[in-house]
Amino acid sequence: MTRGKRLGLRKWLGLKLFKGLYDKAVENHTLRTLFWECTLRCNLACRHCGSDCRVDVAQPDMPLADFLRVLDNEVTPNVNPKDVLIIFSGGEVLMRRDLEEAGHEVTRRGYMWGMVTNGMALTRERLYSLVSAGLRSVSVSFDGFEEAHNHIRRNPQSFRKALEAIRNIRSIDGLVYDVITCVTPAMIDHLKEFKEFLILEGITRWRIFSIFPAGRAKQDDTLHLNAEQYRRMMEFIRTTRREQRIELSYACEGFLGGYESEVRDHFYMCTAGISVASIRVNGDISGCTSVRGNYTQGNIYQDRFWDVWQNRFQPFRNREWTKSAECADCKVWEFCRGGGMHLRDDEGKLMYCHYNMLK
Repeated sequence: MTRGKRLGLRKWLGLKLFKGLYDKAVENHTLRTLFWECTLRCNLACRHCGSDCRVDVAQPDMPLADFLRVLDNEVTPNVNPKDVLIIFSGGEVLMRRDLEEAGHEVTRRGYMWGMVTNGMALTRERLYSLVSAGLRSVSVSFDGFEEAHNHIRRNPQSFRKALEAIRNIRSIDGLVYDVITCVTPAMIDHLKEFKEFLILEGITRWRIFSIFPAGRAKQDDTLHLNAEQYRRMMEFIRTTRREQRIELSYACEGFLGGYESEVRDHFYMCTAGISVASIRVNGDISGCTSVRGNYTQGNIYQDRFWDVWQNRFQPFRNREWTKSAECADCKVWEFCRGGGMHLRDDEGKLMYCHYNMLK
């Protein structure tokens, strides 16, 4: 068994203790993060996009008034707004011209809000406008050096635009940010030099993930790491975190065996439907916006959001149904619980197992 698969006694005991915290979190299902998928429009057509967004889509943007109605009537009466982070997501959120208005309205109601962006349209002027509207956090996709980034994003200007956006973000005191990198085989040999590049740029928070076979990425094998490359990425994260020159973590993608607590700040837990909810552009209510559409638990145009949050989400909170196929006899299922909900296809089959990549 390789280092990545081994669970030493101390880590096993830690995971056992964390399991109790996991169970308690499921029982309480306290809402902490609410994603608003405000648009499916996008100014890029990235090779790995899980939702397969297009510049022109049939589904119109959700009217801001509809989202605010749910906040006012169903969320705010049941939470302390200071305890819930609202994240605007897409598509590309900057395609909406009323994003500042949305930010003002959310801020006025006492919520903190952030956004996820590819940076293409995040000019200095637009950024300052959004900060004035209450923007508190921003995540920018930045997938390696120019050739690799532009290849994935399929736009020759995307690297330059994203770097400009990151530099502008860094200039604003108090704005929380991170840079997100999807690691592909083309980047695996350049992680160390890219790390040095980010450090020289003054970037302090970096999050990386690997691509799983969904959306456009399902059709492009050149984007997927093999087991040896995946282990190398884990070792890189582990070593970089020990250096403490940049805050690096692996995304909340899946259970990582012996690397648990060494490549991110916490043990693995899929928080979709436990502390994280989303309102999709068509009104669907789900966990995070990466979860497949057939795990939708309701719709704001037919159901009351808070009733859905309190009384549905059974597939997210009781994961016994995942004990089948490769998960049926898995020795670490009690810690993994069948992997992230976003890794399940429309029939419930696990598309990608991070733990098995560490064999």
